[in-house]
Amino acid sequence: MSRLTDLIAQAKNKDPQMGADLEREFRALSSRLPFGLNFERHSPEAVELPLRSVRKGDKVRVLPPRGTVKKGDQRLWQVVALHRTQKKADLKLITRAEDETAETQTVDLADLVVVAEFRDTIYPGLISTGKVQRGGEKPFHTVINGENYHVLKALTYTHRGKVDAIYIDPPYNTGAKDWKYNNDYIEAEDSYRHSKWLAMMERRLQVAKVLLDPVGSVLIVTIDEKEYLRLGLLLEQTFEGAQITMVSSVINPKGTGRSGDFARTNEYIYFVRFGLMRVGTRSDQSDVGSEVSWETMRRRNLASVRGRRGKGACGPNQFYPIFVNEKNGAIVGRGDPLPPDTARDSIDPPSGCIAVFPVRPDGTEMNWEYTDTAFDQWWPQGFIRANGKKDEPQRYIIQHLPNKARQEIKTGTVQVEGTRGDGSVIAKYTAASSKTVTTQWEFTSHSAEHGGTGVLKALIPLRRFPYPKSLFAVEDALRLFIKDRAEAIVVDFFAGSGTTAHAVMRLNRQDGGSRQCISVTNNEVAAEEQNALREQGLRPGDAEWEKYGICDYITKPRVAAAITGRTPDGEQIKGDYKFTDEFPMAEGFDENAEFFTLTYEARSAVNHNLAYARIAPLLWLRAGAQGARIDKLPASGWAVADTYGLLTDIDAATPFVAAVSQAEGLRIAYIVTDDDRRFQAIAKRLPKGVESVRLYESYLTNFSFANGE
Repeated sequence: MSRLTDLIAQAKNKDPQMGADLEREFRALSSRLPFGLNFERHSPEAVELPLRSVRKGDKVRVLPPRGTVKKGDQRLWQVVALHRTQKKADLKLITRAEDETAETQTVDLADLVVVAEFRDTIYPGLISTGKVQRGGEKPFHTVINGENYHVLKALTYTHRGKVDAIYIDPPYNTGAKDWKYNNDYIEAEDSYRHSKWLAMMERRLQVAKVLLDPVGSVLIVTIDEKEYLRLGLLLEQTFEGAQITMVSSVINPKGTGRSGDFARTNEYIYFVRFGLMRVGTRSDQSDVGSEVSWETMRRRNLASVRGRRGKGACGPNQFYPIFVNEKNGAIVGRGDPLPPDTARDSIDPPSGCIAVFPVRPDGTEMNWEYTDTAFDQWWPQGFIRANGKKDEPQRYIIQHLPNKARQEIKTGTVQVEGTRGDGSVIAKYTAASSKTVTTQWEFTSHSAEHGGTGVLKALIPLRRFPYPKSLFAVEDALRLFIKDRAEAIVVDFFAGSGTTAHAVMRLNRQDGGSRQCISVTNNEVAAEEQNALREQGLRPGDAEWEKYGICDYITKPRVAAAITGRTPDGEQIKGDYKFTDEFPMAEGFDENAEFFTLTYEARSAVNHNLAYARIAPLLWLRAGAQGARIDKLPASGWAVADTYGLLTDIDAATPFVAAVSQAEGLRIAYIVTDDDRRFQAIAKRLPKGVESVRLYESYLTNFSFANGE
């Protein structure tokens, strides 16, 4: 629509009557609202790549002079020729229509920045920028500095259908310059800011969908009131058939003060579940030392009325008398189940006893929770009791220990310390109990102030980051789904301060797991700091600029500090972790992490084995990001690492196959060849369970296919 309004304005200038007619018809059409979420997709979205060297054929922008804070020329130019010796490039203005007279100019290479539109096919690579190793043979967590849409595209080659959980905390679109679209910060006055936000999110969610395991996985998205309604509709449209639940979570009990408005205390969390993924339970320490709660044994719902038939109705053996001794209030046994047409007052109880039936105070006859045979199983064990005489149709309250409590006795969470005079057990919690999770969360550990800002200050003192998530809130959300998945793969493509990776490390420490997290973030410098850097003559891409970017200044140092137990200055981290797992932060974690920057390769360079050094980390990631990596082309024509092998000379296939057959834990064999017949022949010789992947055909085809815009 934004493009149409521009064209109508142009038409008005040339022919006012035709322009007015077009505007009238346009308004009539735009007033017809179809069902569902409707928004401008603002295609194409584009991103500047300051670290990418300029090549012939690239789309570029001309940067403003150093030292100025004014916005530069936003038009796109195409590089038609490079003059490397003079460090200049000949440019031609990109227009919507073929124009032989399009504007041209020659510009210094240093004054150009490459622009990638999201409809362009990319061929990604990775360059390692450092690592931290304390986890022995465990797989590596990875932090990738790059435009998250392009990194997600890269992950379609390495992790298609392999991801167990995605946790993201996207920009909340507050209008306070908290995110960029097409190199511009989005402000509150932008009338298209909601549709721009939706377009940005939709593109990334569509790629993320390809990464999630369809058999069982979860997408977790946090948001506040600015976009939660639109996000909910977008999730329903993007993930048709998924199970979607929204939880309200208190993150600031004091409330964010807003003059003349409600003080906001909460945010919202969407859980989008796929396949067989189920919600786990939440550990609760508050019950430790207290007695287990008994529940009434009389059923409550209307479907459980005596004699009722149909869906949810009880069986014929759940209406029977329970005999209670009037002197001591103890159960002494039961009678036979009564048919629906037999009155309960026809029962003659044993001497000194009362026959107790499941009857509401208004006289409605119900059914017991258990059949007669189930009663015979649980009452002798002390799991059913009478508790209190009443002047009502049901003379005694009959209670039972529910199945959950009985299971907790089996697992040791609850211990039986003895029995009462009536034979019922005295059972107490000796460990944290498991409770069903509700859709309203209010936990002290989820406070953004203490669990977010406080933790981050301890890890990387004096480095500011706005609104970090509570470490323990992210940990709790992930635990619900990957507690029993010790090798789960988690992705966060709005990684920010690196909280998700940190939470995954804590989960690993609690059960000895080997879960790994892939954190994706750009290296954007905060909006309020950019002008000061520009006034110093700096630009994106300069080392002095990049060191203040979110990835280099916050995410990477936070992940490294969490693992090592030391701040970026080498000091021991002060303070302790709280709640589920309490220990000094200075202990760190037995984990490995490696940091990468996304690169953009030329198709021809990939095809001719000239970009192998940047493709190598992707091959390692696809094989599990574990153990050694083959960073250089092997002189012998083949090499075998811990989890994968590489054959670059098919004439060396025999020793390669032999080495692969002897290796333990090998997952993938990469074979470089253009000859599909020979590839298939070698693949047939590989051991069962080793995936064969043809290079670079699989890589090039993946990104051509993935480029659906």
